[in-house]
Amino acid sequence: MRDFSQDHRWLSINTATVRKSKGADLPLPDIIEACVKRGIRAISPWRDQVQAAGLANVSKLVRTHGLELSGYCRGGMFPAADAAGLKAARDDNRRAVDEAAELRAPCLVLVVGGLPGALQGKAAHKDIALARSQVRDGIAELLDYAKQARMPLAIEPLHPMYAADRACVNTMEQALDLCDELDPKRTGALGVACDVYHVWWDPKLEQQIARAGKERLLAFHVCDWLTPTADLLNDRGMMGDGVIDIPRIRGWVEAQGFAGYSEVEIFSTGNWWQRSHEETLDTCIARHKTVV
Repeated sequence: MRDFSQDHRWLSINTATVRKSKGADLPLPDIIEACVKRGIRAISPWRDQVQAAGLANVSKLVRTHGLELSGYCRGGMFPAADAAGLKAARDDNRRAVDEAAELRAPCLVLVVGGLPGALQGKAAHKDIALARSQVRDGIAELLDYAKQARMPLAIEPLHPMYAADRACVNTMEQALDLCDELDPKRTGALGVACDVYHVWWDPKLEQQIARAGKERLLAFHVCDWLTPTADLLNDRGMMGDGVIDIPRIRGWVEAQGFAGYSEVEIFSTGNWWQRSHEETLDTCIARHKTVV
């Protein structure tokens, strides 16, 4: 396993981690500058932040500073209640692929979606099997487009508490079943994003990471699970403040040949988003060296 204790060469910042500083929105160009100042070599930006700053501008900043990306957040949200909704999802995902390609991301992360309308507070139906079928079909169609752009797709399984509204793919096993069906030759075009917040609890996790292998392990995300957790979406913990054995999981991932970035992704309305972004970034660097 790689030694992270001496530097933060393999630290990436998912830009949601510092989307707010002392409660105020922090523009993506400011996030980039703060990362560069601290020698952070990689980021994973969110589409809304890129849109607000302008894709061309962000692309120029990334190139100017010699930054790398550990991923691009995010595509997905495939299920819909009607044909128009399915088409809108398809078109939006193609735009996401194009944006990821412009930014030279190594993969587009997919949060696949759940029951249509659930995220807005009223599910159109209760047929989760239908939603999963639409996810499968949506990924299959997007994969053809993404291959042309040479943009790998990384399915991110989310904790089962998000099955209704954000992702009906909830385990590495489910995600890899899709990969095996849609990319049986393991071409590298389709894989998984392993986020410890979502999968740490899974008794099959070590086995499924081994099943994924180097070809399918496209991204590795870290934060921590707090006890108690005040908000299941927006109370993620800083690494070392919770119950996840992050080094153990990283060891499993690296044993398969993964040698990419450990991407810090923290949503924290009541804690880290209330602090200065400087403090948050400095803490990410320190914890990356000691507990990741």
